[in-house]
Amino acid sequence: MNINMARKVLDTIKKYNRIIIFRHFRPDGDAIGSTKGLQRILQLSFPEKEVVLQNCDFSDYLSFLGGEDPLYDDKFYSEALGIVIDTATTARISNQRFSLCKEIIKIDHHIDVEAYGDINWVEDERSSSCELITAFYSVMSDELKIDTVAATYLYTGLVTDSGRFRFRSVSGETMRLAGLLLDQGIDTDVLYAHLYMKDFEEFKFEGYVLNSIKITENGVAHIYIDKATMAKFGLSFEKACACVSYMDSIKNSLIWIAFVDADNGDEIRVRIRSRFVTVNALAEKYNGGGHACACGATVHSFEQMNELISNADQLLGEYKNTNEGWL
Repeated sequence: MNINMARKVLDTIKKYNRIIIFRHFRPDGDAIGSTKGLQRILQLSFPEKEVVLQNCDFSDYLSFLGGEDPLYDDKFYSEALGIVIDTATTARISNQRFSLCKEIIKIDHHIDVEAYGDINWVEDERSSSCELITAFYSVMSDELKIDTVAATYLYTGLVTDSGRFRFRSVSGETMRLAGLLLDQGIDTDVLYAHLYMKDFEEFKFEGYVLNSIKITENGVAHIYIDKATMAKFGLSFEKACACVSYMDSIKNSLIWIAFVDADNGDEIRVRIRSRFVTVNALAEKYNGGGHACACGATVHSFEQMNELISNADQLLGEYKNTNEGWL
């Protein structure tokens, strides 16, 4: 934990009466949990300050966590401190008016590719940005306050971004911080029901996916979900993308990829996951990036899709030929 950085961030927060918090577009549990969690902590700790969320898109899947603040005009940003969480690059920030803020703090756990903040706090070994925000509270708990609501937001991102504590980024510190949050009285029965219960049509979709997976020569599992398939099963884009997790337990398949038609019709969004193999460089070739073993990307044609699959197959073949102990 970078305590000096935590101190610097808190001291900067104390200087401002208005704090605006941002995240990446197409938000996941970590993006929403970390921003809403920090907002709640700051509201409890500094009730005299105005702390708002300013983002341009939302998540139906995570709507149970509540909404966000309405968007304000440009003048609202000018004298504010902007805090951007869980976002590696400026291109992925949901609300581009973040740049109007007087000062910007970047807080993130992704590989650091763009230092766009006046203060850049990046710890890419963390399982999630929610873990980093929880650690921030923990080391500054004599000056910060937390409650069940804030803990629930943060735990949501912690559990979802860590794959329910299964990913290699999970450490002993991750589990200790999860315990700190649980001690606040989180109702995990209700939370897990919201996160993991499925409509019956989603089970039918899972069956469709399992019957449609293709596997390359070296073991890359992949599937393409078009708009017609989403319509057939009544799926949102978010729920369609979740199919990448259906392929995570195929023996000898160390890379698995879901290609899903985007809402705008001009792009195919890509979800890349892996076991043992580092895949973020692969994603970066296709307008994406992320973590070592969990990335997103975008392709614009079937030719690009097939090229990405071929590159992934080559990457996996090279890994298998030079490493032992994989399953």
